[in-house]
Amino acid sequence: MTTTTTRTVEYPADGLTMVGHLALPAGVGRRPAVLLGPEGMGLSDVERRRADALAERGYTALAFDLHGGRYLGDPDEMLARCLPLLADPDRMRDIGQAALDVLRTEPRADPDRIAAVGYGTGGAVALELGRGGVDLRAIATVNATTTGRPGEAARIRCPVWAGVGSKDPIMPPAQREAFTAEMQAAGVDWRLTVYGGALHAFHHPPVDHPAVPGVGYHPRHARRAWRDVVDLLAECLPVTEDGPPRPCRTPRRSSGASPASPPETRTSRNPQRGSTGPTGSR
Repeated sequence: MTTTTTRTVEYPADGLTMVGHLALPAGVGRRPAVLLGPEGMGLSDVERRRADALAERGYTALAFDLHGGRYLGDPDEMLARCLPLLADPDRMRDIGQAALDVLRTEPRADPDRIAAVGYGTGGAVALELGRGGVDLRAIATVNATTTGRPGEAARIRCPVWAGVGSKDPIMPPAQREAFTAEMQAAGVDWRLTVYGGALHAFHHPPVDHPAVPGVGYHPRHARRAWRDVVDLLAECLPVTEDGPPRPCRTPRRSSGASPASPPETRTSRNPQRGSTGPTGSR
């Protein structure tokens, strides 16, 4: 069994002191790295466990913070912060870039082999890093088919995968169509997976606090979405130690630990530590 280590990292962004979760794989050499963005409620143990699961697969992973170490369990408070943030690409890029700088300076991370994975608001941040021209190996988002400023998607230099529920009222068909039109017009290597019958935040186990309307957990599609993320990383960011960057190849199923069960299915009820985190997120 591989031994992974974790630690908390603090860094400034958006006028706040952010508190991220860094997960390191076994060994001592540099490894490909993943920047992991949370749902709109903020960083919780769901994202921490996902980062830990990626470290078990050999990646150096940083789950980044959105709210200065806070978890916004009140939907009104979450929307009051996230809606202005989602409307401001430069703020999203600054938050993402600050976390990316931390990850790039981590000795166990290969700064030339980094992917961005995000959920909800964290997925929008990942997309904005790409639109800002950041050198990434892949971008994966779940329920974040957000569009950017005209023409900026042409700066995306890596494959983009997006997953969304067919019944997601926050990312409805018109939004999905706008996103795919943007990607297509920009010549991005993109793909979209629509999970039939799934609502917003379908990947996220239930929580015991209020949620915005239109969210709901779908265990089967949650497993599938995790597998799709893992497969994208295996395709575009294969795990090698201190190796040179490699271009994306034809999709393949990854070897090693089974991706069938997403790590967040190991739940408890505290949203800050040992939590299921934000189901009601943007």
